[in-house]
Amino acid sequence: MDRKVLSWCLFDFANSSYSAVISAVLFPVYYTSVIVGNGTGQGDVWWGKAISVSMAFVAVSSPLLGGIADYARLRKRLLVSYTLLCIGAVAALFSLRPGMAVEGFFLIVLANIGLEGGLVFYNAFLPEIAEPAYRGRVSAWGYGIGYAGSILSLLIALFLVKAELLPLAWPMVALFFALFSLPAFFLLPGDQGRGEGFVRASLKGLRQTMRLLSRIGADRERRKFLLAYFVYEDGVNTVIVFSSIFAATTLHFSPEGLILLYLVVQCTALAGAFLMARPIDFWGPRKVLLFSLVLWTTVAAAAFFVQGKTQFLLVASVAGLGLGTVQASSRAFYAQYIPKGREAEYFGVFSLAGKSSAVIGPLVFGYISSSFGSQRPAVLSVALFFLIGLALIGRVRGGGPNVRPDVER
Repeated sequence: MDRKVLSWCLFDFANSSYSAVISAVLFPVYYTSVIVGNGTGQGDVWWGKAISVSMAFVAVSSPLLGGIADYARLRKRLLVSYTLLCIGAVAALFSLRPGMAVEGFFLIVLANIGLEGGLVFYNAFLPEIAEPAYRGRVSAWGYGIGYAGSILSLLIALFLVKAELLPLAWPMVALFFALFSLPAFFLLPGDQGRGEGFVRASLKGLRQTMRLLSRIGADRERRKFLLAYFVYEDGVNTVIVFSSIFAATTLHFSPEGLILLYLVVQCTALAGAFLMARPIDFWGPRKVLLFSLVLWTTVAAAAFFVQGKTQFLLVASVAGLGLGTVQASSRAFYAQYIPKGREAEYFGVFSLAGKSSAVIGPLVFGYISSSFGSQRPAVLSVALFFLIGLALIGRVRGGGPNVRPDVER
């Protein structure tokens, strides 16, 4: 594997520690139950607001920053800066105590902005480091290696939980993220040339982004793809944000049980990502994406009826098979639309669609949970996002194979 590709994949290995421990498994439950208190669903509301605010900021700023990254030659520096913001905020979570809901809110907003904002520039390296025939596979490799990072960080967190040192998991994630990001910082292509001044690049980037949005708005297939992505990615983000809270609150999983649950899910997600890596290029990302969305619609609907931990484990394991493929195939699908030299700008728009969708889902889940006094009705709203997204992506043309089936690579 090329050093640049490996360093790019290792960045996913690094940031997956945040995705697993902070945004998906342990910290959401800790914040909603210990810091806020979730007896009446208020913890769900606070957590949903924190995720929505951070995603809204990333959604609004990404197209502008994408243009700046391309025209001012700041892509890599922005990646490093956002990553350091996330690492610093995560380390500061160790200072939280029960009742510090506001402080926790602001720290998780900063951490999530750092992670999600940095991913705009991380994604933009994909067309630069991988030739078209391999982009689907490299995209899936990144997610697959990322799940390995989730597994390792969760195993370390499990040791801390058993030792009754749960708050130490937050600085552990910060150190893990920092250490395994170093190869990307040193080996990914640098910001070549001086580029334009920051102010001029900002104005030019903004103008170009507006033109790009206008062109995409006029391009029927790209518009349809981004609309579909907006809807089903809302479901993906909501599952990531609230699945552990549902398992802990409704099904009464212990912290150790949550970690073991997500270790199983990450293993199936890793298997699914590598299993579907080659088909994304040879079958085309569209077919793989359709299959993944059918799987996720079924899983989300089944979760509504789950009554016990064993049933939820089975449902979550099946969901894991489609977790990496739905995101890897989406990224590879969209990469087919991007002209050379405009990667960060185009992925800024991609982020605008994905992150702005993440504003809606967590709020919907939080308020439905609070209104009904149960999380089960909120689970059905997630299934609806996947079902609508499936119907919309089925009408999108393109997303064909990156290589011909008769070509061996």
